[in-house]
Amino acid sequence: MTRNRNLTPERRRRYWRITLASIVLMVVGAMALPLTGYLYVAVSDAYAQGGAEDANPRANYWRAVREGQPGSGAGGDVYSSVTGRPVPGSDAAWLNREADNLINGSGQNWRQIRNRVIAVYGGWILFGLVIIMLHFYAIRGSVKLESGRAGVKVLRWTAWERFVHWTTAVSFIALSVTGLSLLFGRSILIPLMGPEGFAAWATFSMGLHEFVGPWIFTPGVALMISMWLIHNLPEKGDLAWWLKGGGIIGKSHPSSGRLNSGEKTWFWFIATFGVACIVTGVILAFPIEWAQTRSTMQLSNVIHGVSALLWIGFWVGHAYIGTIGSEGSLEAMTTGYVDVNWAKQHHDRWYEEIADTAEHVTEKPAGDASAAPPTTASA
Repeated sequence: MTRNRNLTPERRRRYWRITLASIVLMVVGAMALPLTGYLYVAVSDAYAQGGAEDANPRANYWRAVREGQPGSGAGGDVYSSVTGRPVPGSDAAWLNREADNLINGSGQNWRQIRNRVIAVYGGWILFGLVIIMLHFYAIRGSVKLESGRAGVKVLRWTAWERFVHWTTAVSFIALSVTGLSLLFGRSILIPLMGPEGFAAWATFSMGLHEFVGPWIFTPGVALMISMWLIHNLPEKGDLAWWLKGGGIIGKSHPSSGRLNSGEKTWFWFIATFGVACIVTGVILAFPIEWAQTRSTMQLSNVIHGVSALLWIGFWVGHAYIGTIGSEGSLEAMTTGYVDVNWAKQHHDRWYEEIADTAEHVTEKPAGDASAAPPTTASA
């Protein structure tokens, strides 16, 4: 048997990368393939319902009732599914919004979408993204500073910008944890915590979610959009940044202004899907303020769930690049300053614009007690 001990270090690393990739693909495939059963069931149900429309008058009768169609059945039996008839002597809109509703079948449809589509597919997609990110990091590793650290830093984010960012980020994490707990509570948390334990956690999660979302997270997102809109407008070079892999894929580092195309995509996702998530969240948190109907709440719940899962998935990539994925990136949002070589490598056009006017901070070498303290000076 031929042994691999004669392989060169580069070929050995390539061998282990291929092995790891194969294991990840097998695991993901093993988890994803069983989900095709849901497609089979959905197609079978749709076919069965379609074939029964002409053959089963009773099914047609109750299907019409569930859909809220006033009329009569095949046997002349009159039924009513009137909605919105005011309650006599009451002018409360939230009482009259669905009065005298015979059968509301939309609840069953909503549960099917939430529990069998959003929760199942959304959960596996999030899990798959985390696995892919870990796999990518194992192969690519962190993007290092090609020229090392210059020992001189320049201000990138002010204290106010960092405060808004971290307040919103912490709020987002709290909302993600509590929201995912409520979405996957029945399938994951109840078997682990028990019904009583999950009931207590769910009550806490719901209260925290409904407080943090409207009163802390929403103002934070509004401030972020208003502060950074001007820096996220499209400009020349944005497409080239994507074509070159953004410096994460491959070894080239495309030119960029203050914010690169990846950061701009993250911004515009928040300004569109994120805003949709926030608006529907507010509708769900205040169900009687605008006399919402049951259908409005169900639609809002679906939009909120889908946009929130997409947001969390996008955030996984954002957090990866801003922490372990790129050397020196986290310092920008913790200290406000970035190394000059980091600025030249990742945001060269931005640094060229501010190099002559921005204050530069000279770092004190690590472990050098005799070195002079940090000083500021113009470039």
